[in-house]
Amino acid sequence: QVQLVESGGGLVQAGDSLRLSCVASGLTFRTIDMGWFRQAPGKEREFVAAISRSALRSLYGDSVKGRFTISRANFENTAYLQMNSLKPEDTAVYYCAASRSPVGLRTADSVYDYWGQGTQVTVSS
Repeated sequence: QVQLVESGGGLVQAGDSLRLSCVASGLTFRTIDMGWFRQAPGKEREFVAAISRSALRSLYGDSVKGRFTISRANFENTAYLQMNSLKPEDTAVYYCAASRSPVGLRTADSVYDYWGQGTQVTVSS
């Protein structure tokens, strides 16, 4: 049974940093691409970042470029999202996702096969 478990969310002030973690089990971590998405109340789910299974390639959504960094530690079955210079508009539930697709990194949530339960990030002004 595949499980993705996020942690690291919380309430912070604008300008602060947070690091989210996503621990995967039930799959061969080094063979999957990992992504982070977020969803704010009343809004559609938004792509945040993705990293290839080898960690050699990454993608970022326009709203987080230069502020967020995705990484992974295959020996720990863990993906990370370092979030710096947080803004109130970053407030959302953040989800990690895993993709077995061999076609490369994608921003569409439809290509991701497994999802975590989400972790809340709230940024106050």
